[in-house]
Amino acid sequence: RTHTHTHTRKHNTHKHTVAPHAMANTITLRSSDDETFEVEEEVAFLSETIRSIIEDTENDAAVPLPNVSAKILSKVIEFSKFQVKAKKENESEAKIKEFNNEFVKVDQATLFEIILAANYLNMKGLLDLTCMTVANMMKGKTPEEIRKTFNIKNDFTAEEEEEVRKENQWAFD
Repeated sequence: RTHTHTHTRKHNTHKHTVAPHAMANTITLRSSDDETFEVEEEVAFLSETIRSIIEDTENDAAVPLPNVSAKILSKVIEFSKFQVKAKKENESEAKIKEFNNEFVKVDQATLFEIILAANYLNMKGLLDLTCMTVANMMKGKTPEEIRKTFNIKNDFTAEEEEEVRKENQWAFD
C-alpha cells in the first residue's frame, strides 16, 4: 500500500516536512491546533496509537491527533526521529543518554504535556523517559519540597498529614 500525501503539502505553511530517504512511506500527522507534520512511517510507528490508526484505515488522509498540540508533536517527532536514527546507526548508549538528558531539559508544563502525549500516543520509551525525569525531580525531597517544586497546594489538615505520616512511616525512614 502506498501513501501519497502531496495534497497536504500545499496547505502546509509551516516547515514541518521531512526529506524522504529513498522513497520511504510518509505519513501526515495533524495536531490539535491544525498543523500538519509529514514524517516517515517508521518514525510515526514508534507510536502504537498512530500505527493502529494507520492499520485500521485504508485511506491516506492526515492522522488527526486531537490531544497533541503542534509544539508538543514537534518534540515527540524530534524524539522519534532520533530513536529511529540511533537504532539504524547503532548509536552508543552514551550518545543516546546525552540526547535524552538534553531532550527533557524543558519547562515543567512542557514536560507534563509530553508525558500526556506519550501516554495518548502509546510510546513506552518516551513515557518512561519523561516519567523518570519527574521521578528524579522528586527524589530525596520532603512532601513540602515536592509541593513547592510542582506548585501543589497542600489540602491536608495538620491532623490528616500526621495520620498519613504515621501510616507511611516506612517511606520516611
